[in-house]
Amino acid sequence: MTTDLLGTTTDLPFGLGVSLYSYTDDIGVTMTVEECIEDVADLGATGIELLGEGHVEDYPNPSTAWIDAWFARNERLGLTPTLYGSWLDTRRFPGRGMTVQEGAAQLELDLRLASTLGFSFVRPKIGVISEDLRVDPIWQEAVERNLQLAADLDIVICPEIHWPTIIKSPVVEEYIDFKERTGSEHFGLLIDTGVFELSPYPRRGGSASFRMGDGSARPPVVPFVPVSDLADVMEHTVYFQAKFYEVDDDLVDHYIPWREILDVVVDSGYTGWLSSEYEGHHEPYRAPDQLRRQHALLRTIAAERAAADRAADPALADRN
Repeated sequence: MTTDLLGTTTDLPFGLGVSLYSYTDDIGVTMTVEECIEDVADLGATGIELLGEGHVEDYPNPSTAWIDAWFARNERLGLTPTLYGSWLDTRRFPGRGMTVQEGAAQLELDLRLASTLGFSFVRPKIGVISEDLRVDPIWQEAVERNLQLAADLDIVICPEIHWPTIIKSPVVEEYIDFKERTGSEHFGLLIDTGVFELSPYPRRGGSASFRMGDGSARPPVVPFVPVSDLADVMEHTVYFQAKFYEVDDDLVDHYIPWREILDVVVDSGYTGWLSSEYEGHHEPYRAPDQLRRQHALLRTIAAERAAADRAADPALADRN
């Protein structure tokens, strides 16, 4: 049982975590990585997600002292390492693309480090070749060469379905075909809830157009993605990055349809992680407050859903 900011007690059917990426504008400015981890526990989360290159000291060879401190801190705070974010930068080398061998070696390195740090999921962010984020063709062989290692380490490799990719797309079909062809239980989909964005978020001082070239470029316009599409891929979904931009003072999110998303998640029987990823205004101090608001919102929705289920089925009420 957990209690949110509204005093609502919930027994969540899934785990709630936080990605340290949420604190991008605080790390090194208002907080250290270690202070961000303390904040994750303080807001009531039980899962911790990080980026290997961004958050592991002396990546890819952290010291024994850093590793020991990582485990000791997580044990003290009651945090479980969830997902380790890795990068297969296929444009790393000037004038040429990354080879399959190089891609496989990079993924192997990150799988082994993720295992050392106790993670169960690895998200390989792979270089893309199109506006809808179709990934570099080396990905299939690079991943397949590491499936046995992933099995040995008990880690699931999960590429991310991220805006502007939509669920019903060649990108997702390619991933599902790969999963079905290999039959591996150590490969699945990571759904970034930003794909269900209801309207563009007016981010201050760091919009996509602001960051691209001379500012004249605009991000691609993608179709509205109905949450009902999520039900079609839940059997392949192993992890959620609970992307959000802003939760207002009334604990309302006007951009991500959380009630609909959680209905699909709960109806599917999913018991994995929803890992918060704040990506609102690029300003210090906002992430800690916004993360608390989002977790209060998610816990409240889950509690209301559980109450409705008990009311509809007296047998559930008897078991509680």
